[in-house]
Amino acid sequence: MKAAVIGASREAEHTIKKAREHGIRVLALDGNPRAEGLKTADYSMVVDISDENAVIETLKKEKPDFVLPVPIGRYLTTTGAVNDALGLPGISREMAVLCTDKYLFHQKLSRDGLRECHCTAVNYGVEKAGTADGADAKIDMREFLFPAILKPRYGSGSRGIYMADNREQLRKFLPLTAGEAYVLEECIAGEEYGVDGAVTEDGFQMILLRKKINTPPPARQAVGYFSVLSADEFRLQVQQYMADIISSLGLKECLLHADIIKGAKGPFVIELSARPSGHNLHNLFTPLCTGVDMAEEYIKYQMRIGGNFVPRYTRSMLIHYFDMQGKVRCVPDRGQAERAVGASLAAWECTLREEDELRTVSDGHSLMERGYFVLEGEDQAMLEAQATAIRTLFMT
Repeated sequence: MKAAVIGASREAEHTIKKAREHGIRVLALDGNPRAEGLKTADYSMVVDISDENAVIETLKKEKPDFVLPVPIGRYLTTTGAVNDALGLPGISREMAVLCTDKYLFHQKLSRDGLRECHCTAVNYGVEKAGTADGADAKIDMREFLFPAILKPRYGSGSRGIYMADNREQLRKFLPLTAGEAYVLEECIAGEEYGVDGAVTEDGFQMILLRKKINTPPPARQAVGYFSVLSADEFRLQVQQYMADIISSLGLKECLLHADIIKGAKGPFVIELSARPSGHNLHNLFTPLCTGVDMAEEYIKYQMRIGGNFVPRYTRSMLIHYFDMQGKVRCVPDRGQAERAVGASLAAWECTLREEDELRTVSDGHSLMERGYFVLEGEDQAMLEAQATAIRTLFMT
């Protein structure tokens, strides 16, 4: 069999390697000739993945059996377009658009009673240039509650997010969005979670629910995740809620991840994308917690030799990124970190150096470059204490 990868970043390497282990020839496409996944595949081509026609014409000649799901942002739509054009399994372009356009995503789920909040499109400096007051006038503020979040309409991550506590702050932030499509939506209060799951012919299967450790607003950048055990009541609520969302969006044969808030009225979906999570989650943390390598199981599913996404177990674990601020005084090795927390250190990768000046975390890209560690412990309190012990080693 042959499989294509559309978007061959470093985060695609795990899936590419798993496919090759199963004897699948992998063609990787990326517009960046230095993309790390291009070197991992059997063969590769430099193609602008935002150009759907170019990708389709390239893959028509190669005739892949399916497209491998890898972490990708806005151009998940290209994967959908390829599946449509070549008759391949997986999401359609229409499904991909609903996942990558936050405004259409909201409209669809709101109509189906699955997303209860006010949300509107903001096109300051995109459709018509004007003053902040003029742009504000185009926003339907009737019954709109503050605080509210301004975030880019397309793509994912914490880039370019602003939290407005009132109309005056909103007028201040609007010019900062000039030239890019945004959405403005009410901020739903509650704890934030992440979901890893899969959709097959049998329906939706949640693999892991992760509780986030976030930086303060407005960025709310995730700097760590706790695994949520299978007996947790909220986990059961999310399972049913996600199944309803999958049905509403019409998703088929895909991996997915979603951001969920545990609100006063139950689960509330922030975003969902029909591709696996990045940040060493789908390829490392989720397999460690559940025994399910979702990339490998999806490959087996498409090969018709298996594809079991049901968790074998759920271990109490934490993945934490190095979110410290200030000057790095010392860089411990793995052995020193293990001695600080005992035998609970399950994974370790650190790129920090002595005398590095660490700034406040504002986006995922800079945070991921620092590395991570994974711990196993009896409960959240123990894991928090162990994480603090490790992080302290760097600053003393």
